[in-house]
Amino acid sequence: MKMSMLHCPTLKEAPKEAEVQSHRLLIRAGYMRKLAAGIYDFLPLGIRTLSKIKQIIREELDRAGAQEVLLPAVQPSELWMESGRWEQYGPELLRFKDRKGTMFCLGPTHEEVIVDLVRRDVRSYRQLPLNLYQIQTKFRDEIRPRAGLMRGREFIMKDAYSFDVDDDKARESYRKMHDAYHNIFRRCGLEFRAVDADPGNIGGTLSQEFQVLADTGEDSIVSCPACSYTANIEKAELVPPPPPSEVYEGNLEKIFTPNRRTVADVTDFLRIPATSLAKTLFFVADGKPVAALIRGDHELNEIKLKNALAATTVYLADDASVVDWTGAPSGFVGPVGLSGNVTLLVDPCVAAMPQCVTGANELDQHFVGVVPGRDFPLNRVVDLRLAKEGDPCPKCREPMAFFRGIEVGHIFFLGTKYSIPMKCTYLDERGNENPMVMGCYGIGVTRVMAAAVEQHNDDRGIRWPTPIAPFQVHLITLGTNDDDVVAASDMLYQKLLAQRVEVLLDDRDERPGAKLKDADLIGLPIQVICGKKSLEQGGVEVRTRVNGESRVVSLIQAADVIRAAVVESMAQWSNT
Repeated sequence: MKMSMLHCPTLKEAPKEAEVQSHRLLIRAGYMRKLAAGIYDFLPLGIRTLSKIKQIIREELDRAGAQEVLLPAVQPSELWMESGRWEQYGPELLRFKDRKGTMFCLGPTHEEVIVDLVRRDVRSYRQLPLNLYQIQTKFRDEIRPRAGLMRGREFIMKDAYSFDVDDDKARESYRKMHDAYHNIFRRCGLEFRAVDADPGNIGGTLSQEFQVLADTGEDSIVSCPACSYTANIEKAELVPPPPPSEVYEGNLEKIFTPNRRTVADVTDFLRIPATSLAKTLFFVADGKPVAALIRGDHELNEIKLKNALAATTVYLADDASVVDWTGAPSGFVGPVGLSGNVTLLVDPCVAAMPQCVTGANELDQHFVGVVPGRDFPLNRVVDLRLAKEGDPCPKCREPMAFFRGIEVGHIFFLGTKYSIPMKCTYLDERGNENPMVMGCYGIGVTRVMAAAVEQHNDDRGIRWPTPIAPFQVHLITLGTNDDDVVAASDMLYQKLLAQRVEVLLDDRDERPGAKLKDADLIGLPIQVICGKKSLEQGGVEVRTRVNGESRVVSLIQAADVIRAAVVESMAQWSNT
């Protein structure tokens, strides 16, 4: 491809709203343009990279036994009502009516549609296992789209769905997809971790995220350096604390704490560490009041709270509700004497405290000498807190480390979550009807592109891994008014094309400095510079974008040397 024919409008400055490197560089290098908040046009270079990622995905999923389909983006509401998710999914589900008044949604995911397809066509155990996948545009109406492709509203996603006769066979399908995902992300040149995760709105009993390690990632990951345990912070298991080593026999005492509402206020006033205070947080879970009690130096994990309650919706209660339930405003509430209408959940770290400070359910008052189990019940002791740096690993007890990650893939063991309510069944050998056991597997294709840029860039631009670079070689002609330079460039360009090397020829009538800056910004793996100076030195300069290594190669040998460098670079990311 010649740049004089390519639509690749590079920019000197990034848009002001660009928050992360991938957003800045993909816009500046001419890979994409913003249409609306969280919605982007993809230009020719962007399409080529996305096509490379899709091809890798297709090769690995086909190898794992999956088959490609294409499902509608517009989905009828009745399917979502069958599964029970029409109201559960939340405002991210874009709902609308057609001209006849029938309700539809723009698909954020396709569990309901694929189940409907399979239940109409598959009736016998002989037709299972079955694994179907698609690569398609999705839409989720994010309230605050941000970070370019990291958190967009419209995005390209690969979603796959497996159907099996029982749990054992379904877990085998899950394992195959787990292995395929490792191959996919390795071939895309990503450094990643597979982490235990919460299934969220998709559901199921087993879930893993594939997280690309990057400082700009939205997700926190805990990982043990001493063993293989790795998890999203929301899912991280925590080692239960030992029981109290002493028994506190003092009395409960009420203390005047004027205007002391926060943990810092109360601990400073009483001159105690935050580890001596238990804070009470109030929530509404499926319309019912809930109090969660955690230690003052810990943060509540709302995902764990929601899972412990088996609730569909959980949100923080407003001040008026807290006063109605306890008689006191937030900051002065606690578990002592709490109404029986409020469900109380206690974190194990609070249950293990010999005594603590809590709110007294009275304005400007706190209790000291509160003994868990004596002064408030311990009927429901459950892990409620977020993991933090240095927490012991639940597997080997070594201190865990924290990383930032970008979620590029998520796999779920769904079981019969969708097949039972939607009556997706098969007949076994004896003619008995059974629900199919499902798995679900997603990859954010556009997010993979962004994550690759986050991991592979420098202060000059992108540094693509060769397998997903839009072109393998950037041939830069310095001096389009010099017949010898132009002739040498054209000859090398044709030789590379004949050897099936993907090459982008910069034949534009631009200043050498502008061409070299654009080449670094676009980020193709191998740069070949053909100019008067290089020809006088005996050939062309071959430069590796990732490390800047450079050498002059004779014009006669250049095509073979460059092709060999491409092959070597591709092999670096191969999973074979």
